[in-house]
Amino acid sequence: MLPVGERALLAEVAGAEEVGALYAWLRARQQAGELPAVEEIVPAARTVLLDGVADVRALTTALRTARPAAADARPGPLLEVPTVYDGADLAEVAGLWGVSPEAAVRIHSGAEYTVAFCGFAPGFGYLTGLPERYAVPRRDTPRSAVPAGSVALAGPFTGVYPRSSPGGWQLLGRTGLPLWDAGREPAALLAPGVRVRFTPVRPGREQP
Repeated sequence: MLPVGERALLAEVAGAEEVGALYAWLRARQQAGELPAVEEIVPAARTVLLDGVADVRALTTALRTARPAAADARPGPLLEVPTVYDGADLAEVAGLWGVSPEAAVRIHSGAEYTVAFCGFAPGFGYLTGLPERYAVPRRDTPRSAVPAGSVALAGPFTGVYPRSSPGGWQLLGRTGLPLWDAGREPAALLAPGVRVRFTPVRPGREQP
């Protein structure tokens, strides 16, 4: 645990599973009124940031005695993402997996994902759920523009680009689901703990 300024604390853990367990533990204690006052809890790949901490010493003590477990995390809401699997890198990813493109679609759409954390762009969630053997490298040369709604892979994560932006992830397909809308409440459909399933659809059916 590392102090960040005067009113924040950064908890470092081993990986995404431990982040999820700690985040769930903190949110449950916060909702039950059993956690020293914290304004914001922000998970990342291997850390959880607690910001706006009223008493850093008391929170540090609480965290040192915490024993969060992944099994204690309650399942989040399920979001179905209609996806056309026609991405530019689908065949390359299938080759890395040693399967046909059709089998790659079945593998990717057959998993249930969880938003581990958010970042990179508003509405972009880093989704875990694929077995470790299906991790793929980023592209050697990033694209200058990836279309909004692109469903992509990089390392152990799946993500969906909420808007057009540069990116080096491997593109599997696309969805018309608006993941970020500043005029909507909540603006982001993907938040830590949300479960996600990608549903294969024909072109023209990717809109919700």
